[in-house]
Amino acid sequence: MLGAQVLGAQAPGAPTGRVTGTITTSAVGLAPMRVTIDPKVCGQQLPDHAIVVDGQGHLANAVVVLTGVKRQAAAEATITNDRCAFVPRVQIVRPNAAVKTTSKDPVLHTTSAQTANGRTLFNVALPIAGLTVTKAVGGTGTVRVSCNTHPWMRAWLVVTDEAAAISGADGRFAIDGVPPGSYDLRIWHESLTSAPQKVTVTAGKATEVSVRMK
Repeated sequence: MLGAQVLGAQAPGAPTGRVTGTITTSAVGLAPMRVTIDPKVCGQQLPDHAIVVDGQGHLANAVVVLTGVKRQAAAEATITNDRCAFVPRVQIVRPNAAVKTTSKDPVLHTTSAQTANGRTLFNVALPIAGLTVTKAVGGTGTVRVSCNTHPWMRAWLVVTDEAAAISGADGRFAIDGVPPGSYDLRIWHESLTSAPQKVTVTAGKATEVSVRMK
């Protein structure tokens, strides 16, 4: 975990700043995936959302974490099996959050969650549409979600107790309510990498950053 230097204690109600920015890449979107299992439900091919980028290089689904700023993320997440894809692709949750997994598809899906070191957190079967199963994630880290039946399916949970945001389709992100100080900005993406950045936040202002992922 990268350290962060915070300048001074933050009194309740004290002015804060914000960190905003754009995530870009020179990588291009991936070709559609050919479907070989359950094509009547899944379709003949599916988009590969491992890299979601527009024509200007704006990258979606990158997670930006502001190290040293504690923040309570969502206590609950829902992962939906929809036409043989997990929706949404990337979510941010707090440690020990409840994860609901459900399905809209009339085929067997499984939701298997593993930590970065390969430890299985849970593996549940959803044999029918409309069934919902709730499990808990553990401590901080990145959790990969896959389906044993349809091996192309992926989703990701970034479990953190620090301030974080996900870049949108335009590559933009924003983290509000940041106490003045100097911090490390860590960027995660399932397929691309980027070095951490130093940012300095001033009360009442937005600190704009640009991140290029490779």
